[in-house]
Amino acid sequence: MTTELPPRVGLICPYSLGVWGGVQSQVLGLARSLRRLGVPTQVLAPCDGLPPEPWVTPLGDSIPYAENGSVAPLAPDPAAQLRLLGAVWDERFDILHLHEPLAPGPTLTSLVVKPTPLIGTFHASGSIRPYRWINGVVRRLAQRLDQRVAVSTEAARTASESLGGDYRIVANAVEVDRFAGAPPWPTTGPTVMFLGRHEERKGLHVLLEAARYLDQDVTFWIAGKGPDTPALQARFGSDERIQWLGAVDDAEKASRLAGVDVFCAPAQGGESFGVVLLEGMAARTAVVASDIPAFRSVTQDGRCATLFENQSSAALAAALRVALERGPAILEQLDAAARRADDNSMAAQAAVYLDMYNRQLSAGPSANHERSRL
Repeated sequence: MTTELPPRVGLICPYSLGVWGGVQSQVLGLARSLRRLGVPTQVLAPCDGLPPEPWVTPLGDSIPYAENGSVAPLAPDPAAQLRLLGAVWDERFDILHLHEPLAPGPTLTSLVVKPTPLIGTFHASGSIRPYRWINGVVRRLAQRLDQRVAVSTEAARTASESLGGDYRIVANAVEVDRFAGAPPWPTTGPTVMFLGRHEERKGLHVLLEAARYLDQDVTFWIAGKGPDTPALQARFGSDERIQWLGAVDDAEKASRLAGVDVFCAPAQGGESFGVVLLEGMAARTAVVASDIPAFRSVTQDGRCATLFENQSSAALAAALRVALERGPAILEQLDAAARRADDNSMAAQAAVYLDMYNRQLSAGPSANHERSRL
């Protein structure tokens, strides 16, 4: 009796793993969870610096690319594509899983050459430039995907409006144990944390403006950096309650989330999901977030977090005050949030994707594989 071997899986991320980002964290978390299931998994991605894990194949440095109110660290240069093709040839993957398949660089190159069956996960929502430039060639490239996945209904809608096709929803997930089991970072009083890129879309300025309405004993941890950092520090740097942490690694992030009183996500829009909210929930920390569609979905219409009127610093201050008081309603939210994080564990997501990989490989060459030659 023979035992069927698990598939050799290549996860391809178009964004540099040397830069913090939601897609990057999803790719690395999925890889770790698949490997725990005994699935040989390799991540192929740009890396500005040393790769974060021994099973990451670096494809070179990235260049900044402005899109959707943010800056994406992509690697569209020929050298990165040659490294990708060499790695795919050497590793002999059974299946490739492309995250943001149409992003310039290694995922798009994988669509062009299609060396194996391809799964594509679409993360972005909003106004995406490559989608606005869609033409017949790009639509035919998208047809090379054997299966299409989106991380939310918003992401599925964004892709479908330009590319057509059907999308299975597989929500973003969180490595619950990494946050629930983290040692709490010590605090000296009520503390609020922000984590994300310092850019207009993430709404950090709304939080810093809200700080004016809060008591003087509240400390604000501001993690991350970005193009707006110098201007924000110049504007709010005189407030001694604000601690500018800069970039933090995964271990420090989990520890600070576990120790803080409130995690705040004041993003103004353009979010397809909001996995960082799940990370706060997994850490058993109260979450305050802007009332935008993606965050309403993640928080189950506010049952797992306190939502405030988007872009209103006064409304955010009021929401933070309630969360910091930790009354009965907030304690109920914390219980609901913990259940929500557990339901969206990375282990469960990995099992869903592994089943998808096996079913695709069992089905043999798809109709897409046969008809997608350009």
